[in-house]
Amino acid sequence: MLVVHHPDQALHDPETVFRTGKLIAQPDRCERYEIFLRVMREEGHEIVEAPLGGLGPILAVHDADYVDFLRDAYAQWSAHADFGPVAIPNVHPTHRMHRRPTDFLGLLGWYSNSTSCPIVADTWRSIFASAQSAIHAAECLTAGTDPVYALCRPSGHHAYPDLMTGACFLNNSAIAANHLVSRFGKVALLDIDVHHCNGSQFIFYQRADVLVCSVHIDPRLTAPFYAGHSDETGEGPGLGFNCNFPLPANTGDADWLVALEAALGRIVDYAPGALVVSLGFDGGEHDPVEAFKITEAGFAGAGRKLTAMKLPTLLVQEGGYLSSYLGSYLRSFMRAFNS
Repeated sequence: MLVVHHPDQALHDPETVFRTGKLIAQPDRCERYEIFLRVMREEGHEIVEAPLGGLGPILAVHDADYVDFLRDAYAQWSAHADFGPVAIPNVHPTHRMHRRPTDFLGLLGWYSNSTSCPIVADTWRSIFASAQSAIHAAECLTAGTDPVYALCRPSGHHAYPDLMTGACFLNNSAIAANHLVSRFGKVALLDIDVHHCNGSQFIFYQRADVLVCSVHIDPRLTAPFYAGHSDETGEGPGLGFNCNFPLPANTGDADWLVALEAALGRIVDYAPGALVVSLGFDGGEHDPVEAFKITEAGFAGAGRKLTAMKLPTLLVQEGGYLSSYLGSYLRSFMRAFNS
C-alpha cells in the first residue's frame, strides 16, 4: 500500500491541554505520527512524502477567512508580550451570539468552540502538511485504483468550514472526499473513529454527492455532544445521505462490527465510485479514551470488511492515542485490509 505523509506533521506538539478545569497531558502528541509511520515502514509499505501544494482543495471546503486566521494566528498571539506561550481562547460565542468580532481574542474564540485546539508556533505548518497529505493521497488514488493511506496528524474530522474543535483544525477527510468527487462522481465517507465526525457531517449535510456514515459512541455520553444522533439524516438535497450509528459505552468487537456492517450496507446501496475511510483507533480497548473495547481482532475484522467492498479506497488517519497497543491496532487492521 502507498503511504502518504509529511514530516512537518510532527511540529505541532503542545504538551498540555486545558480540560475538566485543569491542565492535562495533551493526547495528540507527535509520537502518534511517528508510531504509525514506523509500523508502516516495518510492514514494508511504500512511503512517499506529500508535496506541499496550494490552498485550492482546502479552500473548496474551508472558509478563506478561517484559513487566513489559522495561518496567522500564532504571529498575532505572540505579538502580545503579556500573553502565554500557547494560543487558547478564553471566550466563545454561543448560539445567541452572531456578530463576528474584529479583535484577535474575539476571533480566536469565534473560530473555536473549545480549549482542545491549542495553537503553538508551528501549528499551521503541521495542519497544512496534514491536509496536503490527504490531498496528495486523493490524487494518487485518482491516478490508480490501489488503496492509499494518508497518514494525517493532527486529525481533522471534527473541523467545520470555519471552526477548529476536538483537536482538529482542517478537515483532512472532507477535503479528500470533496477532491475525489470530480473524479468519481459519488463518494462515500465512512468514519470509524470512536467519536462522531461532526465536522464532516456538517460539510456534506446538504449534499447528495458524498454519503457520510459514522459509527461512534453515543454523543449523549461524550464529545462532540451536539451532533451524531441517529435521526440526523441530512437536509435539502442531502436528505437521506447522512447515516449515524451511535453505540453505547464499552461496546466490544461483535456489536461494533454489526454496526459497521450496517454502514457498509448503506454504502453498497449508494454505489459510490470511491470510499474514504476516516480511520480511528481510539475505540481500542487499551486506548486512553476508554470509550469502546475494540481488540486487535476487531480492527482486523474491520479491515477485512472494508477491503471486501472492492472500491477505490483512501484511508485517512484520525484518532488513536498513546498506549503500548497503538501500533498493534494499525498493524492488525492493515494486515487484514491488505490480505
